[in-house]
Amino acid sequence: MLANYIEPNWPAPKNVRALQTTRLGGVSVFPFESLNLGAHVEDSEVNVRENRKRLQELLPSAPLWLQQVHGTSLVTKQMGQRCPEADGSITQKTNEVCTVMTADCLPVLLCDEAGTQVAAVHAGWRGLADGILEEAVGQFKCSPDSILAWLGPAIGPNAFEVGKSVYDAFCSQNLLASGCFVKQVNQPNQEYVGVLEKWHADIYALAKLRLNSIGLSQVYGGDFCTYTDEERFFSYRRDGKTGRMASCIWLTD
Repeated sequence: MLANYIEPNWPAPKNVRALQTTRLGGVSVFPFESLNLGAHVEDSEVNVRENRKRLQELLPSAPLWLQQVHGTSLVTKQMGQRCPEADGSITQKTNEVCTVMTADCLPVLLCDEAGTQVAAVHAGWRGLADGILEEAVGQFKCSPDSILAWLGPAIGPNAFEVGKSVYDAFCSQNLLASGCFVKQVNQPNQEYVGVLEKWHADIYALAKLRLNSIGLSQVYGGDFCTYTDEERFFSYRRDGKTGRMASCIWLTD
């Protein structure tokens, strides 16, 4: 069964465990085939429950599923809410599974070198620009240089086309962010000139830049593309109606 999952390749402490799902190994049918874990995408409730059951068999407890809103809030399981509205979760307790779902947005898993704290973050471009990574790192009980980050499957830099508002959202905060964008040249047969400016954005590079700027340099992963790897990954940008993958992290005894 683990052949259908990705285990992050990073030097995390031995008591830190993490698991990334793909679209493989579930029971959902088109357009959600097969391991769709999202209960909000119009898939069969029965199929989603079975898919989540299969994932939970590999975990020490039920994941803390979130209602993700492209914001900057993180929660803990102790807050007692079922499916709280947040875009990340964090814990210092063993066997509590922090989880985020994605299908192009960037999932970021965090842990400290001592193996005492972990977090899972959903970093779409809005949350990334608004500071969700900074918020997550700020909730750790150690300095940023003692934290490791793993960047999971997201849309790649050759597929993530964005407009000027996205470019400005990042570059207005840090001029170095301009190096994470490649401007697209208008085609000769297009009637507009400079009206619909487009860039290809590297969300991995943008995340690394923001993490590095707050002192977190131990960044791993970031070599996936959900858009082009149709066999392994769901992609909202590619397919529209599609499933969701999960990025999970927890502490063991």
